[in-house]
Amino acid sequence: QLQLLQSGGGSAPPGGSLTLSCEASGFQIASYAIAWFRRVPGKGREGISCISSSGQYKYFANSVKGRFVISRDNAKNMAYLQLNNLKPEDAGTYYCGGDGACTVTYGTLSDTGVDPWGKGTLVTVSS
Repeated sequence: QLQLLQSGGGSAPPGGSLTLSCEASGFQIASYAIAWFRRVPGKGREGISCISSSGQYKYFANSVKGRFVISRDNAKNMAYLQLNNLKPEDAGTYYCGGDGACTVTYGTLSDTGVDPWGKGTLVTVSS
């Protein structure tokens, strides 16, 4: 069974940092691009970052560019999203997902081809 197991998240103050992890189970993560999405209450799902299978291509939404760092360790079957300089508007549920490639359309990360999905991890930003 192909699964993405998420960990990390939690609470941090504004300006703080958190690291989210995404571990592949049942398949080799090296075969997939890994995308990160977040869902904020009252808003739709936002594609915020993606890293190609090789790690050479990285996408960041404008809302997180310069603050978030995406990485992967194919040998460990892991991908990571480091959230830096957190803002209150970064609070939400974060999901990782596997895709054949990072699909960016008109500057927006698409979730059309994402499968499998992680179950999500909650991030709160509060002082």
